[in-house]
Amino acid sequence: MINLPKAAVFIEGSNIYFAQKKAGIWLDWLKVKHFLGSKYRIGSIRYYVGVRKRDPKMRSFLKKLKKIGFKVVAKPVKIIKDESGRELEKANFDVEITADILQSPSAGIVILFTGDSDFAYLVKVLHKKGRKVVVFSSRKTLSWELKLSTDKYIFVEDLRELTKKISFARLR
Repeated sequence: MINLPKAAVFIEGSNIYFAQKKAGIWLDWLKVKHFLGSKYRIGSIRYYVGVRKRDPKMRSFLKKLKKIGFKVVAKPVKIIKDESGRELEKANFDVEITADILQSPSAGIVILFTGDSDFAYLVKVLHKKGRKVVVFSSRKTLSWELKLSTDKYIFVEDLRELTKKISFARLR
């Protein structure tokens, strides 16, 4: 256990939500924490997410994450209009995640839960600093740029043992 490499975990909530949705699975974050802890000495786990004003389900979810030891980084979702006037929700965390990663140099391994190609450049910077990067994403949402730049990628579809048991009654 003492010889495990030190790692820090950064989860882009919105991106990994859609990765799970496309994969048809839902991760049990306590199981994920234990899984990562069996392979790495985890310094911190940060979960980044945009929150709507009145969203009790999300607030309950974030409360559970905090209870199991995650640091939640949240900000309000912004409503923006596209060219056609359609309203879109936005809460981008690329800058916050990048800044937090660059400010945590004691972790030799960065674990990113995202498939976003925007992080490919960050991976190159981390490699120049001698750090390794492991990405968790879905086969359907992992960008090729991130896939080619990272040291290792793991598909959430392959982590069935880390998923929640969801009753059919809950899905209605």
